[in-house]
Amino acid sequence: MGNVAKRPDGRYRARYRDPSGLEHARHFDKKRDADRWLTSIGADLDRGEYVDPRGGRTLFAERYQFWFATTVNLRESTRARDDSYGRNLILPTFEHRKLSSIDHDSIQRWMAELGREGYAPATVVKGHQIMSKVLCSAVRARLIPTNLCADSELPEIERNEQRFLSAEEVAQLAETINPHFRVMVLVAAYSGLRLGELAGLRRRRIDLEGCTVDVAEICIHVRDRTSFGPPKTKASQRRVPIPDYVVEELAEHVAGMKADDLAFTSLDGRSPIRSSNFHRRIWQPACVEAGFGEMVDNDTKTGRGYVGLRPHDLRHTAVALWIAGGASPKEIAARAGHTSVSTVLDRYGHLGSGSEKVLNDALDKMARRAAKTKRRNAMPNER
Repeated sequence: MGNVAKRPDGRYRARYRDPSGLEHARHFDKKRDADRWLTSIGADLDRGEYVDPRGGRTLFAERYQFWFATTVNLRESTRARDDSYGRNLILPTFEHRKLSSIDHDSIQRWMAELGREGYAPATVVKGHQIMSKVLCSAVRARLIPTNLCADSELPEIERNEQRFLSAEEVAQLAETINPHFRVMVLVAAYSGLRLGELAGLRRRRIDLEGCTVDVAEICIHVRDRTSFGPPKTKASQRRVPIPDYVVEELAEHVAGMKADDLAFTSLDGRSPIRSSNFHRRIWQPACVEAGFGEMVDNDTKTGRGYVGLRPHDLRHTAVALWIAGGASPKEIAARAGHTSVSTVLDRYGHLGSGSEKVLNDALDKMARRAAKTKRRNAMPNER
């Protein structure tokens, strides 16, 4: 597949032709090094793992644009999120770098710098995931031999303690928030629906007699565009039971609505709920007033930021209330739209600690009953 020739200067020139017929050459001081290089190239060709040396000259920005334009099966919101990570976290450092120049140290140095700039570990890890996807696409295109992101040391993500409201606190928040969203708070806290699922809930998906709501459509906003579509996973498409009290409140709320009307809307009564506007204009003031959040000084342009209960915490609240009501992990997974029971146990298993006394008491009764039965049935010579 190639040959090695000695040059007049005493060095050795190794040459070969790639599958396209283009000739490549390298020079070595020792013949055995030239032979070893040709043998390695031949092995890569035989295995179908050959990488064109010219591929490494491709700029990272060029490969990123190709990867982003050709990635399929992503929701519009996910594409927008990934592109934001790419443009804000990755391209400022690697945009003009050749792929072959991106090594383990440069990737590790980049992540460390993001951490020093104040980015949270979860944000750094997400940026690394996008970086890895781009380099993986370069490996599949035979531009570079390996994805060096695979060996990176990632920052440790500390899971924030989840916030749960009690039933009394749910009632307090529902009475504090703008009355237009009162019933939505109750539905969220007892059904576990996500904000996008609540925003996409239509009247015909609500069964007042059966005391259920069907999650079949979500509403998302990306770059001033509103779109409706199915939930992200099959498990998220589900029928969720709701308690009678919430049904009664919901019945009054949806009275007079048409089948395709949105059950929950913006304040104008027509427009879909925009999560950013809802969070800033409705949610934050209500939580601050109810004592579930506060405005604190930060380093943003406004100088003030909100810290406290999030809309998504009502979903966690629903799970906590289900557990308190005696729901099994399987029931919780079905209601919440999780794909596996292990997810429920991992995220909410600690909430079941209050049932230890009940379980121990039941086991104690079983053991005592078994021992008593054994003694009663024992033969005289065994007593």
